[in-house]
Amino acid sequence: MVVMSPLDSMFLLMESREHPMHVGGLSLFAPRRGGGHTARSLYDDLTADSQVGAMFRRRPGRLLQGFSVLQWAIDDEVEIEYHVQLLSLPAPGRVRELLELVSMLHGSLLDRHRPLWEVYVIDGLADGRIALYAKTHHALMDGVSAVRTWHRALSPDPASRECLPPWRARPRPVADVGSGPVSRSTGAVRALGRLGAAIPATVSGAYGLARDYPHPRPFQAPATMFNVPITGARRFAAQSWPLDRLRGIAVREQVTLNDVVLAMCAGALRGYLRAEDALPAQPLIAMVPISLRGREDDGDRGSEGNAVGAALCDLATDSADPRRRLARIHNSMNHAKSAMAKLTPLQMLGVSAVNVAGLALPALPVPLPSSAPPFNIVISNVPGAAEPRYWNGLRLEAMYPASIPLDGQAVNITTISSGGSMHFGIVGCRRTVPHLQRLLTDLDRSLDELETGTPTRR
Repeated sequence: MVVMSPLDSMFLLMESREHPMHVGGLSLFAPRRGGGHTARSLYDDLTADSQVGAMFRRRPGRLLQGFSVLQWAIDDEVEIEYHVQLLSLPAPGRVRELLELVSMLHGSLLDRHRPLWEVYVIDGLADGRIALYAKTHHALMDGVSAVRTWHRALSPDPASRECLPPWRARPRPVADVGSGPVSRSTGAVRALGRLGAAIPATVSGAYGLARDYPHPRPFQAPATMFNVPITGARRFAAQSWPLDRLRGIAVREQVTLNDVVLAMCAGALRGYLRAEDALPAQPLIAMVPISLRGREDDGDRGSEGNAVGAALCDLATDSADPRRRLARIHNSMNHAKSAMAKLTPLQMLGVSAVNVAGLALPALPVPLPSSAPPFNIVISNVPGAAEPRYWNGLRLEAMYPASIPLDGQAVNITTISSGGSMHFGIVGCRRTVPHLQRLLTDLDRSLDELETGTPTRR
């Protein structure tokens, strides 16, 4: 048994049929001419070896007649053919059919009797590309960890044929003496001791920053059509834009690439809500996840569990001027980062917990009086690999993230920068968010506006 962190336990506790708590991603691979690559050959590569590393053998332990949210059990017999499956799209094999399939797969729960991950190799795209959809429970690893894990499995060399699946067991060093039961128990006791000693500093940091925290603050966001209860059905939309276009705006306006991504989303959300006659007078507030992992966390052990903080950002959707929106977003993120920079990592976690605490309110057994949402939407930007990546000669053309909507947060936007493009993945509740794909058109229009500096007529 492996003791869960409190954050990992939280993701299991929050899960229900209406709220699957897994992160996913849709990858598109372009076969080389004459390379002999097919969806079947990719599937065979992934299932050729039944060796599975410890991280990918974790499933919730049993407690009485149910599942534990306190410790992981290690599955000794992982059925690789269950976790990796080969599917085929119906004719005519358009991207539309692919996104419909991914929407269905992303809305289904992972089986807690088995390790909490699944992979689907998808054949049948009319343009010859091969799709791969993977999902992993957020209790097992956060979105940044999932991206890093998959990118490490790929190679920058198109001639390489040494790629191994990310779940493939890697040999431990001979001198690894920290794997016995006594060592694990001692490590758990030490970890609890460090956590107990850090609680006063964490509380102090959260209280001090809550008092002096720059605006926006939690529960000051306007009510929107996104901040409603949701069902378990999902809709997934995805599209890519050249990274050079976003970088050009960032250089011209002297802001970060992440600021430009947020401004694109702000313009798109403003356009979508205006079309629905549902744009509030107050600006929307986004929760922006911040990875608390350092570069030293790139190893296998560093990818385990969750290490995510949260900042709040003013999206300036009350402004029709795209350049003014971008400037306000830049200032808002700068203030949040400056405040976070003064804290220790544990204090940052404490403050982040305050920022996202409102997400747990719908799960309380006794409903509380209605109030303003803690924020309106979650927008994440996950850094990927700058150079092209390959799986045994198959070129990774695009990688679209699929994250988690929640009660009161019916839409999630996540992006990954990879291979010269910015890939947007949008997940929404199928019932409460109509015409989700319209956000892609609005994103394109928003990027045009940021490049020209003037709003377009609708």
